[in-house]
Amino acid sequence: EVIRKRLLIDGDGAGDDRRINLLVKSFIKWCNSGSQEEGYSQYQRMLSTLSQCEFSMGKTLLVYDMNLREMENYEKIYKDIENSIAAAHEKISECKKQILQAKRIRKNRQEYDALAKVIQHHPDRHETLKQLEALGKELQHLSHIKENVEDKLELRRKQFHVLLSTIHELQQTLENDEKLSEAEESQETPMEAETKQ
Repeated sequence: EVIRKRLLIDGDGAGDDRRINLLVKSFIKWCNSGSQEEGYSQYQRMLSTLSQCEFSMGKTLLVYDMNLREMENYEKIYKDIENSIAAAHEKISECKKQILQAKRIRKNRQEYDALAKVIQHHPDRHETLKQLEALGKELQHLSHIKENVEDKLELRRKQFHVLLSTIHELQQTLENDEKLSEAEESQETPMEAETKQ
């Protein structure tokens, strides 16, 4: 606390107030000096104290100018840092866009590779057209075979129907013949009995 008070009283701590007080006291002593030698020595002390005050003031001015230059330098550095930060943000934003674009390109390439693998498993267009043409011919040939088979089946159906009709008529004829035979036998039996009597 004592040091803080002394610094507050003493300004920047360079002892300027003390020197000024000494200068004032030396001036008063010089004014009240009796002899010439004492006045001369007091005058030399005043000049020495005054030169110290001027030196201290010059040093303070130099420090002040240096502080102003340092402040300007710091402001410039601060602006440079702000510009660098802004440029870094822009660069980061641009890098993020580039990363997104690279991810999109990579995804597209993966999809293209997958499609290329699927396409490689299938024959090319010329081969596919040849296969389609061959399948068309085979289908046409099978259609002709199917028509021939259907015609033969229809013919066999008709023939079978005729056969069944013929069998039915033959069976009917056989039944009729059998009935006639039985009727004739039944007529011959009473005639034989009469002949025996």
